[in-house]
Amino acid sequence: MKRSVEWILVFSVLALAVFGLMMIYSASSIWAEYQYQDPFRYVKNQAIFLGIGVCLLYGISKISYSYYYRKANWMIGICVVLLILVLIPGIGSVRNGSRSWFGVGSFGIQPSEFTKLGLIIFTSKYLSTHKKYFPILLFTLLLFGLIMLQPDFGTGTILVMSILGILFVAGMNLSFLIKLGIMGVGGIVVLILIAPYRLARILSFLNPWSDPLGSGFQIIQSLYAIGPGGLFGMGFGNSIQKHFYLPEPQTDFIFSIISEEFGFVGILIVATLFLTIIVTGFQIALRTDDSFGKYMAFGITFGFAFQTIMNLMVVVGLIPVTGVTLPFLSYGGSSLLITMASMGVLLNISRYTR
Repeated sequence: MKRSVEWILVFSVLALAVFGLMMIYSASSIWAEYQYQDPFRYVKNQAIFLGIGVCLLYGISKISYSYYYRKANWMIGICVVLLILVLIPGIGSVRNGSRSWFGVGSFGIQPSEFTKLGLIIFTSKYLSTHKKYFPILLFTLLLFGLIMLQPDFGTGTILVMSILGILFVAGMNLSFLIKLGIMGVGGIVVLILIAPYRLARILSFLNPWSDPLGSGFQIIQSLYAIGPGGLFGMGFGNSIQKHFYLPEPQTDFIFSIISEEFGFVGILIVATLFLTIIVTGFQIALRTDDSFGKYMAFGITFGFAFQTIMNLMVVVGLIPVTGVTLPFLSYGGSSLLITMASMGVLLNISRYTR
């Protein structure tokens, strides 16, 4: 059973990653040709990260997850330092209005992505020996605050939701979690009110046609891509919306192009692969006797599930635009590397399950 679980997870991960590489080429080729005179610009960059990611997946799957128990404090300490450094002008780079990156040429590394896994590992270690939840909540809010200074609301939300998922599994009172949720909604309202661009996103979400050429443009073009897909789509490479209608379609809105080119059948296959990874991750967590491994498997799976669901809800207009990538499919080296590394950890935990 353990070997079959491993192969199911590996197949689903690699299938999504390879398909993502294909779709990044399809979605970005027109824009890359216009901007860089190289239609393969984005897919070449992503291919490099995919190669590194596959090596990470294999290498980390061979490292006993107990190693992270011993190094958890160091890992989260490095993450905190990086989150502080990226905020310093001249060290951190500003992209799309957020100082979230360490830029190296055309490549960029986003420390908040690595913090998601680092905090899951640290929280899992803490909860395996302590049953006090409040210190973890405070520390999570501290990291959320550092990420919001960039600002990166989407990544911060995924980080918080992942930790709340672990706390729920660890036995935190459900009523207390509900109260936290209510407080969180109040905090989100405050964050929206103090940042005009977030308010604009909310208004465009409620009625994108109120500003069809401004804040509502992206979601309208996304829906225009999804609508004509039909059952089998328009065919690979035949998207219309990638021709300068949907801005940077290779990133957060790549699912719109998948819908347009592969239709309902393509959506169903992609959704099945995502669901397979999520279900397999929860199976691994439930079959793990060691509390550290169990919490870590739950946290990784919760984070993956929340990120996937958030992105899909944005693309179809159910929630405002958050800037969250779709795992394995969206263009982005940091996201791909940390997701591959997380899957490697899951694979190693599966080798110690019942």
